[in-house]
Amino acid sequence: MEEELRRAAFGDSPDLAVWSALCAGSSRVRWLAAVVLGGQGHYAAAATVLAALRHDPDPVIASLSLSTRASHLRQLGAHHLARPLDGAALARVRGTDAGDPDGIDAAGARTDALLGLAADSLGAQRLGEARRLLARAETRSWRAEVRRGWVSAEVELASGRAQAAVAPAEEAHGVATRRKALRHELKSALVLGTSLVVRGTPEGLERGHELVGCELNHSALKKLHPLIWPSALVLVGHAPTVGADVLDRATDALSCVLRRADAVSRRAALESPWVPTGLLRSGEPPNADPQANFLTD
Repeated sequence: MEEELRRAAFGDSPDLAVWSALCAGSSRVRWLAAVVLGGQGHYAAAATVLAALRHDPDPVIASLSLSTRASHLRQLGAHHLARPLDGAALARVRGTDAGDPDGIDAAGARTDALLGLAADSLGAQRLGEARRLLARAETRSWRAEVRRGWVSAEVELASGRAQAAVAPAEEAHGVATRRKALRHELKSALVLGTSLVVRGTPEGLERGHELVGCELNHSALKKLHPLIWPSALVLVGHAPTVGADVLDRATDALSCVLRRADAVSRRAALESPWVPTGLLRSGEPPNADPQANFLTD
């Protein structure tokens, strides 16, 4: 079962139904199932699993569970709620043992916590702090390399340095593509496409629109709702030829995500400046900036 769950979490089947794995005896399998559920936008179900696993006797699983819950909260704009969880994740892990191909080890847990803290700082607009945390994050697995590329690109975008954002986004996309980690590849396409369209060169705009448009279609096919709504908003903000149906897709996906979220996450999203919930109420153009930090995993 673990191999199947790894393929869903970090491979070619992110749309796999993993509900039966929630009753597995292995805490690692249950954590993998929570990762998959989060990628599909089932935040409430994932939160229930992760709340129990944060007390797991295995410090690696406990730490990863805290970081994963923090990641899901950030995806709904709740960086202030994610930060203490990432701090607890960093404190929980001991040692720097590595060797797991997907970073399910002490080194991977430590890096996940540090990258999460960097993303939390970015959400609070403490860019210097985010850079210092990024510098501490070692990348000893493909997944760490990809996630470091995402956060690095977002820090540069938030600093008004779109040109500098392209290189780490490009690297993350290349690593995820070679690994055939579909959800990570799609997220990397979103980060790279956003970096390119914000940079604004004619070649970058064309490639960026193509990357994000293709990613949006694949994310919709796989029902990866947390990727659908930010992708649609990037296109709405930077591709003037897109139709009104793209904004409708953002509304539908975000509505779906909020319906599947736990009460804490849903309330945080409705209050967050990073999540364009205004479009759910009024149909007006979204008020979230596509350069803003609603991309972070």
